[in-house]
Parts: sequence; structure tokens; C-alpha cells
Amino acid sequence: MKSTSPGYAITIRVETNMSIAPTSLIPAAVAAAGGTLTALDVVESLQDHVVIDVTCDAVDADHAVVITDAIKAASPQIIVRNVSDRTFLLHLGGKLEVRSKVPLKTRDDLSRAYTPGVARVCLAIAKDKSDARHLTIKRNTVAVVSDGSAVLGLGNIGPEAAMPVMEGKAALFKRFADVDAWPICLDTQDTEEIIRTVQLIAPGFGGINLEDISAPRCFEIEARLKELLDIPVFHDDQHGTAIVVLAALINSLKLVKKNLSDVRIVLSGAGAAGNAVIRLLIISGAKHIIAFDSKGSIHKDSPRANDMRSWLIDNTNHESRNCTLGEALVGADVFIGVSAPNILKESDVAAMAPDSIVLALANPDPEIDPVLAAKHARIVATGRSDYPNQINNVLAFPGIFRGLLDAGVSKVTDEMLASAAIAIAGCVSDDQLNATFIIPSVFDPAVTPAVSSAVIAIAKAMKPARV
Repeated sequence: MKSTSPGYAITIRVETNMSIAPTSLIPAAVAAAGGTLTALDVVESLQDHVVIDVTCDAVDADHAVVITDAIKAASPQIIVRNVSDRTFLLHLGGKLEVRSKVPLKTRDDLSRAYTPGVARVCLAIAKDKSDARHLTIKRNTVAVVSDGSAVLGLGNIGPEAAMPVMEGKAALFKRFADVDAWPICLDTQDTEEIIRTVQLIAPGFGGINLEDISAPRCFEIEARLKELLDIPVFHDDQHGTAIVVLAALINSLKLVKKNLSDVRIVLSGAGAAGNAVIRLLIISGAKHIIAFDSKGSIHKDSPRANDMRSWLIDNTNHESRNCTLGEALVGADVFIGVSAPNILKESDVAAMAPDSIVLALANPDPEIDPVLAAKHARIVATGRSDYPNQINNVLAFPGIFRGLLDAGVSKVTDEMLASAAIAIAGCVSDDQLNATFIIPSVFDPAVTPAVSSAVIAIAKAMKPARV
């Protein structure tokens, strides 16, 4: 059975009487149904009955029903009053709010924060637009922009359905880097409309974080916006993933005593994330990469559907192997998956080179069960929080933008991305490094400062136009 997850946490309110020993009967029922009990709270206790909140983690929504039914079946005297989905409760009313940083208690306060005093500040900015960075929220504000076309593992679900993810992204910006981010979900999937819309709203932001926009449109949108805007544009699905993958690989190779330039790498998933991972790996010294999409290996005779696909054809699979994923993995040192669940067999991992590395990052279900992969691979990582070695973009994008905003640079460079990966890898000391700890925790307070410092150092070395 799959592992339970806090993402499917429920609270079941039950009413019963103490004669059946509910505090032992109910936990037993939850355990028998495969749930993980996290809390048992008596919320009302009278002579003739007791009300108990049973909080537990399930595998998925259907499993939550199974757990509830098991509690009902434990005794005829147990009545289920209601079941609350804790994830939905957390999202009620959204996850963000706006608060004023200045007091607004007196007429003097209003006179300076708003009219008439605010007019003087407006005129100063009109005279010199660069003052907007110092006199408005611009220097610490990021727009999280999505069209809802490639959300998590959910696909094209539209802008309204993408909002909870973008809100979450904004909350992560604030929590980990004290960056004020705001979700901008656009009701269009037209490339030109997206580019023009972001260009129009850019004056109010210090950076643009593109999110969950499907390939290949995301490549053109990012490239064009980089040309048009004087603020940094970062596509987290591409570059955030690539940074953390490189960081994990740096430490993994250090552990198995192999060099990036020597290892054979097989990557599944040649979309936005896959392209960015390969590009950053090659910049960092990787020489032997073969990439796969849903149609098979990418080789010299593959269709050149767009510029990014042409780049992949020219820079990977130098032997032009037209093979299956399983065939490519024979003797390979590294597998990186940013594709689809359960596409690898245990025998595929068993056929890899000694001390192999498997980064199976499809979410929510990886390319192979990590327990099976760990039977043969030296190091296994996933994108999930319930297994060791979580490859999570939260390690990258808060620090990246903290550095970009503080340095006042207008462009994100490959050198910044590589430097950020090295900084993340460096947050795991030699004493800490082992097969189940190749990457720091997202809650490690050293990560964001290390990444932002790395970005600022590169920015200063490149003499940015604006500081």
C-alpha cells in the first residue's frame, strides 16, 4: 500500500459512549484501515456520551472514505457526525492577505501615506523612474504568473484552478525569503497575449516568476520577456528544477566518487524541466546524456519541432542511439526522471552501473517506487516529502529572487543558476553527506542566504547595470 500523506489529512468527529472504550477501539480501526493516526481529541465529555475528533492521514481521497467506514463499523454505538478535509480547510478564503507596513492612525499618517503627501513621491518617480525601486514595493515584489496550462501533475486545468498553487508559491516566497509575491493567473493561453500582459504589468514588480506554463510556449514566453523587460524573468519549472537537480547530483557524485564529465546520464521527460536540467548539466560539464520523451529516445533523426528540440538533438545522444529507455539504462550511472509515474521497472535499475543514482522526480508518483529502486541504486531521490532526498524547488527560487532583487539585476544568467546549485549542495557538510541525505532540508535556514549570496556574487562580478 502507498504511504499516507498529510496532503490527505482528515478530521472525523464521532459521538459515542465510554462503555466501548473508544480511545482504544477507534485508533485500532484507523490502523486496521491503513490510516496514520495523528491526533485523538476529546472535545465534549458528558455522562451519557463523548465527542471525539479523530485526525489521521490517508493515502488519497478514496482511502479517507475507507478509514471513515472502518470507524463506523467498529461499533454500532459510534456515530460519525462529520468529516473535515484538513487540506480544504487550510485553503478556505485563500492563503494570502495584504497588510500595511506603515501606521494609518492619524490625519498626519494619512497626509503622508496618501494625499497630499503622496503626490510629491509620485512626481519624484515621474522625474526618475528608477526611484520606484526605492519608494514603492517594487524592489521586493514578484509576480507569479501562470496560464494554468501545466499545473503540477494536473495538466491544463485553467487559471482559476491554478490559483491555489500560485497562492502557495507566493506564501513560500514570503516564508523562505521575505519576498512579497502575488499570484497572477491569466485567462489566456495565447503566447502573444501572455507576453504583452506581463509586459504591461511589469512596472509594478521587481521580478517575474513564470509558473506552470506548458512547453514549448514557455520557452518563447521566457525568452521574449527577458528581451523586453528590465527586471529578471525566471521560469521556475525549468530553472528551479534544474538548479536543485544539479545540487543533488553534485553531492551524489561526490558520495560515489564519480565525475560529472564521465558519467552516463539518462533523462526521461524532454519538456520544460528536462530541457533546463540538460542545459545546466552540460554547462556544468556533463558530456554523456541521452534524453527521452513519450515517443522514445531523441536522436539526430528526431523531428526538429522547435528551437529547444533542435538544441536537444544537437547537444545530447552523440552516438544517436534509437533505443528504449530500458536499453539506455544498461550500464548508465544516473537516471533523472521529470516525466510520468511508473515507467521504470526494477530490472531497469538493476541493469545500471554499480553505485547508480536514481532521481525519480515525477509528482505525485515517481517513475519507479523508490523502495524498489533502492534495492539496486546507491542513491534514490524523489520529489516527495515522505521519502528521503526530496528534490524541491523551494530550495532554489526564494534565494534566487532574494539575490536578484537585492542586487538589482535585470537578467538571470546561467552562471547564477550554476552558482546557486553549488551553494545548495554546499549546505550539506561532508559529515552530513550520506545516501539518504544528499540535499538540505527546505527548512534549513542556511539555504536561502547561501543561494542569494551566490547570486549577488555573480551579479557583482558581471558588473550589472543597476545596483
